[in-house]
Amino acid sequence: MEIKKVVIPCAGLGTRFLPLTKTIPKEMLPLLNKPAIQYIVEEALNSEIDNFFIITGKGKESIADHFDTCEALKLLLQEKNKSHLIINLEKIIKAARFSYIRQCEQLGLGHAISMAQHSIGKEYFAVMLPDDIIISKTPALAQMLRVARQEKACVIAIQEVPVQTVSSYGIISVKKQITPNLFQVGSLVEKPDPKNSPSNLAIIGRYILSSKIFASINEIQNNEGEIQLTDAIAHMIRSGEKVFAYKVQGVRYDIGTPIGWAKAVIGVASQDPEAAPHIEKFISELNTLNSFLYDNSKTIEHS
Repeated sequence: MEIKKVVIPCAGLGTRFLPLTKTIPKEMLPLLNKPAIQYIVEEALNSEIDNFFIITGKGKESIADHFDTCEALKLLLQEKNKSHLIINLEKIIKAARFSYIRQCEQLGLGHAISMAQHSIGKEYFAVMLPDDIIISKTPALAQMLRVARQEKACVIAIQEVPVQTVSSYGIISVKKQITPNLFQVGSLVEKPDPKNSPSNLAIIGRYILSSKIFASINEIQNNEGEIQLTDAIAHMIRSGEKVFAYKVQGVRYDIGTPIGWAKAVIGVASQDPEAAPHIEKFISELNTLNSFLYDNSKTIEHS
C-alpha cells in the first residue's frame, strides 16, 4: 500500500483566537520559532510523505508564502552569516511538493476533505489537522502508516480522554480489540453525552483514509449544516469498509484554543535544549520574589 499524499485542512476562521486571527492564520501561530503548520509538515516528511494538498481560504496566503523561497531574505541572512536560521525550512521547501486548494465556504471537515478528491484519485491518503501537534520519537503519522499497511485498511488516531470530556470529541465504539493499542471500529459518534458515550476513546487529528471516503461524503451531504468527517467515516463502516483505530504514542497538544496553544508553547519549549532551562527557571520562580515580576535590581528607592 503506497501512501504519498496528505490533505491538511487550513480554511477555518480561527474564531477562538480573534482578534488575532483577523489577519494571521491560526495555522501560523508560533511554537517557539516555528509556525504550527511547519510541525505538521515535518511530521509528514519524517513519515516519508511529501505530496501536500493544503485546503485554504481567504486570508491564508501567508501559509503558501512560508513554504516558498525568498531570495531577498536569503541574501540578507548570508550577508549577516545567519543562513542557519532558515536552513531547515529550505530543506522542507526542496523536499516537499505543495498544492493549495481554495475552500470558499467553511462547510465542515468532511467538505474540506472532499475539495481534494480530484487530486487524490483512487489512492489511500493521509489527513492531518493542524490543531493537533504530536511530539514523539516515531512520528505519529508513521505509526499509523505501519498499521494501515499491516491491516490494508483505514486507520484513525485515538487517545483516551476523561469521560467528562467526551462531549468535545468524536468517540469510537469498539467492535474488536486487536492489541492494547489497536481496535477495529464499530461506529463513531460525534460529541456524545458522557452518559451515553460508547467509550472514552477520542478521535484526534490524524487519519489514513481510503478514497471511498469521498463517496460517503457525497452520500451524507445535505443542505442542513456542516458535513462532519466522523459521519462520513461512520457511513463508510456501515457500507462494509474496515476502519481501525490506533492509540498513537507521543505527547499531544491541542492548539485549537488559546489556553491549549499556551500550554503547547510551554510544553514544546520545555523539550527544547536551549529553551528548557529558561522555561524551568521561569516556572519555578513564578510565584516567588525571584520572579521577573519582582527584581531587586530594578527597584527604585526614594530618599
